[in-house]
Amino acid sequence: MTSAIPMQLDAKAIEILSQVTTATLTTMLLKKGLRNVWMRGTKPLRPGQPRLVGRAFTLRFVPAREDLATPESWASPISTRAAIEDMPAGCIAVVDSMGVADAGIFGDILCARMAKRGVGALVTDGVVRDLAGVLGTGLPVWCNGAAAPPSVAGLTFVGWQQPIGCGGVAVFPGDVVVVDDDGAVLIPASLLDEMLVVAPEQERLEAWIMGEVERGAALPGLYPPNAENKARYEATRKK
Repeated sequence: MTSAIPMQLDAKAIEILSQVTTATLTTMLLKKGLRNVWMRGTKPLRPGQPRLVGRAFTLRFVPAREDLATPESWASPISTRAAIEDMPAGCIAVVDSMGVADAGIFGDILCARMAKRGVGALVTDGVVRDLAGVLGTGLPVWCNGAAAPPSVAGLTFVGWQQPIGCGGVAVFPGDVVVVDDDGAVLIPASLLDEMLVVAPEQERLEAWIMGEVERGAALPGLYPPNAENKARYEATRKK
C-alpha cells in the first residue's frame, strides 16, 4: 500500500504554495483544463487555520456492511488505526467518506495520534466525532461538520494509499493538496512543477491589479489585463 511518488514534499514547494490561495490555484488549474479540483464539503473545522500544503495520503471508506463494519474491525490489520501508523510526517490525510454526515470517521484519540506523528492535516468530505477533543489535539481539520456516531455506524474502512474520490474529486496518493479558508484543492502530482511557477506569478499580477483598483481604475481591460495593462505590469516588475 505504498506510492511510487515520494511522500515528502520539497520545502521550497511548500514555501511557495503556502503563499498561494486555493482560489488562485483553481484558476490556474482551470487554464490547464482541470475544472474539478475543489473538494466539496471540506470546510475548516476551526476558524483561522493556516494555509497548509502536503502530499495526499489517501484513505477509503465504502458503505457500511453489517458483517464488516463492527467495533471489532478497529483491531483489524486493515483499519484506520493501522493506516495512521503508515502516515509520514507532513502528509495531508485525505479521506473518502462518501459524504456521509451521520458517522464520524475519526475522533479525538485518532486525531491525537496523527498530530503526534506530525501529520499536516486531515481532509474529508465526511465528519469527525468528539468535536471538543479533536479541536484540543491541535490537528488542523477540513471536514463537513461533526456527528456523535462512530464510523462503523455508516461506513466500512477498506484501505489506504489507493485512488479515492473525496468531495467529488479524484485523488491519487502523492498528489498535492492545499487547504485554506476556502477549502481543499488538489494539484495533480504531474502539474506540481508548473503550478510552482504560474501560481505565484498570478498572485503577483492580482496584487498589482488590486493596487490599481484601489487607485480607482475601472475593471474592463484591467482584470484580465489587456496588452496595455500587461505592459504596465511588466514595467513595474523591472523596476
